[in-house]
Amino acid sequence: MSHDTDAHPNILESTLAAAQQDQRTLDEQRQSTAPLVDGMSFFDSIRHNDDRGSVTEVYDPRWGWHADPLVFSYIFTIRPGLVKGWGLHKLHEDRYFVVSGELELVLYDPRPESSTYGKISKVYLSGDRPRLVNVPKFVWHADRNIGTSEVVVINFPTIQYDHSNPDKYRLPIDTDLIPYDFGSAKGW
Repeated sequence: MSHDTDAHPNILESTLAAAQQDQRTLDEQRQSTAPLVDGMSFFDSIRHNDDRGSVTEVYDPRWGWHADPLVFSYIFTIRPGLVKGWGLHKLHEDRYFVVSGELELVLYDPRPESSTYGKISKVYLSGDRPRLVNVPKFVWHADRNIGTSEVVVINFPTIQYDHSNPDKYRLPIDTDLIPYDFGSAKGW
C-alpha cells in the first residue's frame, strides 16, 4: 500500500501549522511570568500546621510588604460563579487575602503613565495558598468566584471606608469600555 502525500496530506504538519504553542509560565527562579499590573505585588503568608489544625498569619506590618499602615479591614464573600466588579478606587488601594475558596482577580489598567496601560491582568488566589495581593489606585478590577464554594476574602484597604462619600466607582461587568468578557457569568 503506497502513501501518496498529495492525496493524503500530512495531518501532523497541518495541525501543528494551525496550532498555537503555550506561553512560558515560569522564569528561571520558578516565579510566574504572568504580567501584573504596574504597582501590584504579592506577599506569601505563613501557615503553621499541626495535628490539631492550622494557624495562618494574615497581615503583619513588620513584613514590610506595603508602605501604608493597617487602618481598616473587612470580609466579603462571593457565591460560586458570580462576579463583583468592575470597581475602581481613586484614593486607596485594596489589599486582598483569600481565606477560603478560589478567586479570579481580573484587572484593567487605564492609567496613561503606567507601563501596563491598556492591559488586562489576571491572578488566581485561593485559601490553599495564603498570600496578600494589592490592587493599585485607578485600576479597574473585578472578582470572580471560580470555585464550587463561597469565596471568603479579607480586604485591608489603605484608608478607612467613608460611608458618606465612598471611594468606589463602578462599571457593569459587560461594559464595552473594558476589553474583557466574563462569558455567561452573572454579577455587578
